[in-house]
Amino acid sequence: MATIKIGDTVLAAPDPNTVTGDDRKAAITKFQDDAKAALKAVGYPDKADPATVNKPMLIAILTLMVIYVTMVYGPIAALLVELFPTNIRYTSMSLPYHIGNGWFGGFLPTTSFAMVAATGDIYYGLWYPVVVAAATFVLGLLFLPETFKRTID
Repeated sequence: MATIKIGDTVLAAPDPNTVTGDDRKAAITKFQDDAKAALKAVGYPDKADPATVNKPMLIAILTLMVIYVTMVYGPIAALLVELFPTNIRYTSMSLPYHIGNGWFGGFLPTTSFAMVAATGDIYYGLWYPVVVAAATFVLGLLFLPETFKRTID
């Protein structure tokens, strides 16, 4: 079963196979209360203190991440337009784009969490985006055609 360690306290999550009905709800509430008490005992605050937030650095980091996203999305649009003829362009662009973002990106949290839960290594879930990015790079090198002098009509 899943356990969490907070300081020296180890809390075991209730087993859903053995605890059912009202007992299950009570066990979950007890687990949550024990976790809150353990967090409070090690000095973890109930809420973040807004006065301690470095707002200029927060804005700078968010701006940098937006710049990174725009550095990716601009070339993607140009690449997808060049790859397909006009009569099938919209479907040809939309389908792979939404499969990539929806399936690979949408399931990233679920898949990464499952990998972490299965191994117990908190960093193991990072292998999912690394492998997907590496596979995308290799497949792009092998299968994406050069479109330098191709007409887009």
